[in-house]
Amino acid sequence: MQFVLACVSCSSLIRWKTRFVVRINDGPALPWVIMLRQHEIEIRVRYQETDAQGRVHHANYFNYFEMGRIELLRAAGLSYREIEQQGWMLVVSNIQCRYFRPANYDDIITLTTTTTRAKGARIEHAYRITCDGELLAEGSSQIACVDQDGNVCRLPEQLQVIDT
Repeated sequence: MQFVLACVSCSSLIRWKTRFVVRINDGPALPWVIMLRQHEIEIRVRYQETDAQGRVHHANYFNYFEMGRIELLRAAGLSYREIEQQGWMLVVSNIQCRYFRPANYDDIITLTTTTTRAKGARIEHAYRITCDGELLAEGSSQIACVDQDGNVCRLPEQLQVIDT
């Protein structure tokens, strides 16, 4: 896993790789923010996600992408629930998927979710779905940050990633 540690007040930057997840976003007084850049999960294809041929229905890939975004946040010590309780909503403004090979019922697929940009009012992600090392699909999304009235607003500091 690669983390970026950024000082919000002076924009200093430290980059490191680790297998451990550290949570340091416990309060607004802390000037340091960690945003996890990449996270990987395994998903077993369930029967209800397949079509009559036993292959994953194309629409379910977008559900997998959402699972990846949620788990990436959770691995960084955040949750959608906490973000929404603070008054921010993260809504999909653009999403796409390109399919290469099918996934089948009971396959164990690996989803890699990467934050490619998180700045201003949006977060951009890239996704790769593989099975036994073979690329099945890849996609991307753009997530907009809005307030409870639906007005676009800047991302909270703990969700911003410094471009390096």
